Amino acid sequence: MQKPMRKSLLSALIATSLAATLSLPAHAEKKDQFNVCWTIYAGWMPWEYAQAEGIVDKWAKKYDIGIDVVQLNDYVESINQYTAGQFDGCTMTNMDALTIPSAGGVDSTALVVGDFSNGNDGIVLKGEGKTLADLKGMDVNLVELSVSHYLLARALETVGLAEKDLKVVNTSDADIVAAFATPDVQAVVTWNPMLAEIEATPKVSKVFDSSQIPGEIIDLMVVNSATLKDNPALGKALTGAWYEIMATMSADTPAGKAALEHMAKASGTDLAGYQAQLAATRMYYSAKDAVAFATSPQLPSIMGKVAEFSHAHGLLGEGAKSANAIGMSFANGVTYGDEGNIKLRFEPTYMQMAADGKL
Repeated sequence: MQKPMRKSLLSALIATSLAATLSLPAHAEKKDQFNVCWTIYAGWMPWEYAQAEGIVDKWAKKYDIGIDVVQLNDYVESINQYTAGQFDGCTMTNMDALTIPSAGGVDSTALVVGDFSNGNDGIVLKGEGKTLADLKGMDVNLVELSVSHYLLARALETVGLAEKDLKVVNTSDADIVAAFATPDVQAVVTWNPMLAEIEATPKVSKVFDSSQIPGEIIDLMVVNSATLKDNPALGKALTGAWYEIMATMSADTPAGKAALEHMAKASGTDLAGYQAQLAATRMYYSAKDAVAFATSPQLPSIMGKVAEFSHAHGLLGEGAKSANAIGMSFANGVTYGDEGNIKLRFEPTYMQMAADGKL
């Protein structure tokens, strides 16, 4: 089974360095050919379907442009390539958008807020009846500097603990199930489908999951802000294609089932397996619901927490003196951080156009 790879963040500092050394244009230009990339994860499989079924092509032609949707096998590498200017857009989490392209100086826009993890990420300990407090003094295996690491930090806050009270052991997503099967590993933080596999182990306790921090691990389609400004057709085509697929896959129809089966197969699982992952994912099937989240006071607050974690772990780049080093903009004129250094924008305009039927 292919594993979702949306979250490994060990190359963040490499990406930051890479972006800083490349000669990136200060502004984009009008053009008619674009490419975006994605990697396997439940919430991003619609992009594969969009490409395979010609839905992106249809919307691109509507606006007299061409868009290639490219699958890459390595999540971090996909963001690195976007940061380096090889792609006009890329799927990534909110945290990674801040700590890789934005920290690397690439002004980026969250075009589509697709979903948030609502149980897809969790913390599991060996032994029945365990609680979060039992993590004190333990080694905890996870992908270091990833959203699993962020989840752990947020979980510890709820019981008055901090990272200094335990030891994080860096473990790749590919190895974490096997590691948990060894006697030495007693606690892990991971995401589905590895989480489900580990949870199925006899006599274990899931002590925390992402449903307890709703909205904090968000999956996005991010595009270069300058490219989007000079080429609104790209935003319209991508957003229009996305919500066409959302309508199909959320419908209780033969076409909806066929779409889900297609996505399941493309992600290396079966329909039941894919539906289980979707059940722990809060998909914004409706553009109206996505806009409501993107314009809520909750989002700037969430990104403030993400920025604080990122700064504490050295992920905002060299010279970042505080969590405010990188500015972020939101709907209704709301900003966070350095207003003179806005590098991440949550822009609901195109989703609002979809909600209003104006695409």
